Amino acid sequence: MKKKPTSQNSLRLGLCCQFLEEPIQFRNTTVKANSSMDRPAALEKLSRLCRENAVALQAALKYCVTHDIGCFRINSQILPLKTHPECGYETNDLPEGKEIVSLFKQCGKYAREHNLRTSFHPDQFVVLNSPRPDVVERSIAELEYQANVAEWVNADVINIHGGGAYGHKQSALKQFAKNLRRLSKRVRSRLTVENDDTTYTPSDLLPLCRETGIPLVYDVHHHRCLPDTLSIEEATNEALTTWNREPLFHISSPLEGWKGPKPQRHHDFISIKDVPHCWEKQELTIEVEAKAKELAVLKLKRSLKRRLG
Repeated sequence: MKKKPTSQNSLRLGLCCQFLEEPIQFRNTTVKANSSMDRPAALEKLSRLCRENAVALQAALKYCVTHDIGCFRINSQILPLKTHPECGYETNDLPEGKEIVSLFKQCGKYAREHNLRTSFHPDQFVVLNSPRPDVVERSIAELEYQANVAEWVNADVINIHGGGAYGHKQSALKQFAKNLRRLSKRVRSRLTVENDDTTYTPSDLLPLCRETGIPLVYDVHHHRCLPDTLSIEEATNEALTTWNREPLFHISSPLEGWKGPKPQRHHDFISIKDVPHCWEKQELTIEVEAKAKELAVLKLKRSLKRRLG
């Protein structure tokens, strides 16, 4: 399942979900709009949106290949309202269900042929260690849906956060590990966990990763906002050991600088100074979390090329 970066420096940069200037858009709808329609009409609209999103994904992947961007993170609402308790559906419920699946599988074939990595990062409502059973059930349903699409498009990462601490981090992480057993193999084989900027540091998550075999997506921006006893280089090396395929990390820069009032907020672009030197010689995917989207990825590529010579 491991894939090789295409860059001469072994770093694969990733574009996250959307475009700033390129005319490629993914469509969504609201529960209110969907609920106002009768079911056949609602399914007809959802079918159209899913098909349009599959076509948009094909265009997004082609853009990445053309511009030597090695990874594309797919929007978690690529199938709008898929797991909503009232508006949800199965793909075979959609008028164009078979064609939609075929289009997504063509995306997967294209990604394989061009050594393009794809990933998912479910929305914040996916919380595996929530004390509320309904939240856990909905989280599992969402992960299963995204893993289903991941099979079609050849995605090897579905990345989530550790969730809440709920008064006791260790107990909360034990609940996370317990609920992992409720996931299918197709989810487990792709699932990763990421350190965040409010609750779980790399040091908190590494024991969970080692115990469960779930890789750590190391977010260096989050680590700088919520540090622990590990240096960036130590956290990098520890995170690398959790992967059984090409590791995937995150990079961001603070909107108002590291001395600004809210360093958690993302800048439009990435400062080359924020890319750890210890990442340079790794075979590594770096997803670029920046508001300027494809422009930020391309600018960072140029900056890395200058730095690495």
